[in-house]
Amino acid sequence: MTMGKFLIRRLLQGIFVIWGVITIMFGLRAVSPGDPATLMLGEGATQELIEHVREQEGLNEPIYVQYFDYLQGMVVGDFGYSWISNREVEAMVIERIPATVELAVAATVVAIVIAIPLGVISATRRNESADYGATLFSLLGISTPNFWLGLMLILILGVWAGIFPTGRRPVGFAEAVMTLVQHGSLYDLGIWLQYITLPALTLGTYFTALITRLTRSGMVDELGKPYVTASRAKGLPSVLVRYKHVLRNTMIPIITVLGLQMGTLLGGAVITETVFNWPGLGLRLIDALNARDWPLMQGIVVFIAIAFVSINIIVDSLYTYLNPQVREE
Repeated sequence: MTMGKFLIRRLLQGIFVIWGVITIMFGLRAVSPGDPATLMLGEGATQELIEHVREQEGLNEPIYVQYFDYLQGMVVGDFGYSWISNREVEAMVIERIPATVELAVAATVVAIVIAIPLGVISATRRNESADYGATLFSLLGISTPNFWLGLMLILILGVWAGIFPTGRRPVGFAEAVMTLVQHGSLYDLGIWLQYITLPALTLGTYFTALITRLTRSGMVDELGKPYVTASRAKGLPSVLVRYKHVLRNTMIPIITVLGLQMGTLLGGAVITETVFNWPGLGLRLIDALNARDWPLMQGIVVFIAIAFVSINIIVDSLYTYLNPQVREE
């Protein structure tokens, strides 16, 4: 299979997934209790005004007509208006993307910095205390709920120790960088680092445990191969063999997982953003859910689906380019 055909197949699969998400979200809105017109206007609205809004929004149309109208709007990028704030959904989604991306990237950095060295140590010291400690850390990281870990970090490091702030961040990463470039001040960047540390640790813990186990497994497999024995027989330093050759060959599946997990982090930051009041898409999704603002909920979920599918296609394409055997499979 050529690279072009592979990409076309992946794109078609991605479009089908996004269509499925859109359909499910529309179906959930259709079967949810309550009148959308009443939600938009409030409980005190008159019946005449409610009927006017229902007619204006097409809510009196058959369900299949509403579905095709909604699907057509999604195709051209029209996500509609928020029922509560009466703002364009696209604008409300776009303005929260930077904060979510900041948190996802920071969690990925935390995972890489902690997990890869820990996995290397665990693999090179098998059946020792370091290996057992890394294995225990991985099990705890995978099994610990994010919301509980976030609350514990806030309680211990934020409230009791007073090391990190616990409120909403006062400055974003882009604003902090602009301050650094324009005024040469690191103050805003330091504030941003203080506020993002605990959310990044919370969101990155599961990711860290996953990468640690993956690194250890890959390192153990590579250390048993003949080229490692030959390199050591030639007198090469063990550190050089370990990091230049063994870890390098182990990084291919790790990079693949890193790319795929970025999509997961974008969608999985909902709980973490809620716990830390982080102004991202996750927090906005919870606010929309509490207010039953269906257009906003649909827009956020569809955007997360598009981001997840896009990241998967990019990672698959890169991996296929590096390893053409994947296309044949």
